Amino acid sequence: MKNQSITNNIDWISIIIYAVLVILGWLNIYSSSLSSMEGTHEKQLIFIILTIPLIFVVLSVDGKFYEKYASIIFGISLLTLAGLFLFGKTIAGQRCWYAIGSFTIQPSEFAKAATALALAKYLSDTQINLKEVNRQVQALAIILLPVILILPQPDPGSALIYSIFIIVLYREGLPSWYVWTGFITILLFVLTLILEPQYVILIALITLLLVHFKSRLADRNIVLSSILFVVISGFVLSVNYVFENVFKQHHRDRFNILLGKTVDLKGIGYNTNQSEIAIGSGGWFGKGFLEGTQTKGGFVPEQHTDYIFTTVGEEWGFVGSLVVIALFAGLLLRIIYLAERQKTKFSRVYGYCVAGVLFTHFFVNIAMVVGIFPTIGVPLPFFSYGGSGLWGFTILLFIFIKMDANKVNEW
Repeated sequence: MKNQSITNNIDWISIIIYAVLVILGWLNIYSSSLSSMEGTHEKQLIFIILTIPLIFVVLSVDGKFYEKYASIIFGISLLTLAGLFLFGKTIAGQRCWYAIGSFTIQPSEFAKAATALALAKYLSDTQINLKEVNRQVQALAIILLPVILILPQPDPGSALIYSIFIIVLYREGLPSWYVWTGFITILLFVLTLILEPQYVILIALITLLLVHFKSRLADRNIVLSSILFVVISGFVLSVNYVFENVFKQHHRDRFNILLGKTVDLKGIGYNTNQSEIAIGSGGWFGKGFLEGTQTKGGFVPEQHTDYIFTTVGEEWGFVGSLVVIALFAGLLLRIIYLAERQKTKFSRVYGYCVAGVLFTHFFVNIAMVVGIFPTIGVPLPFFSYGGSGLWGFTILLFIFIKMDANKVNEW
């Protein structure tokens, strides 16, 4: 009787949107790989078929299992990431996969769900207060552990996704200055790449003076503002050194192209330029399924993976792209709505983690494709080719769907 009740309470709206996105994703993979990569769409179809029993397994497990064993799942996930340094297979300069014959699996795609579970487990403890510094450090450590293991692979795209968990912590009581510090750091970094450091420091000084004299900060010791100015100045002066000596050449090239400092339509900027041409050529209603000239001609590299949205733009046009974006937005809003009505903190936090991960992938991928974000290799959920990505996103989402269905048994 209990299982029947849970089955009846499954959120079919989320499942239907998920199914539509997966089907649309496969159609675009079919189109983008038909002429140049024979067999890719067949492989993706196999991945999709294998996803069906995976969903049944996730939904058949008792909802409390994910909470009870969250720490163990997270530990196993960290071990699989660490094991890549010894047993991983290197593809295109990245050691991100385990190879079993011709089959490869990318553990970082599954680590997102494991990290979300671990974070939800930690924050659901009644003794946790994120106003305390030691609790902040412990929560941030959960986020940083997989990042530390993923960055050296190197896989900056996957590592970037974990930054969204900071917003989840903020939702649960993390002081707002963490979020503001991150935003200001990124802003200063970009401004320093555009302007000379002395101009950025001058802007920072004027801003601090205005804040100091126009707010209650004026009643405080000026030492606080002075220390803040020294820290900002030191960071600004270090940006160029970090950019030239820490970033790799292809990362520097992508930033320079994005900021308009370099034009390289045949080299590092080729992907983005071809992507923009393909999307722009679609017009309002697109050229039609399988009729995209850029797609059929194979002009956009990696179109079936990170650049899959260019196929949507070219063949389905602005209207079709808007429909896909609306489907993603609908799924995200639905997850947030479900998260807010959860009866346990664990389920609520996990729901927000799911929404955050999907949103970051969705936003960064499309921003990358249209040329307003550097190319860093972030797939579009349910659209980009790959079994690990599809299964990772599916597990992430359906664990939450199971939790939501189980809320009728919560007190």
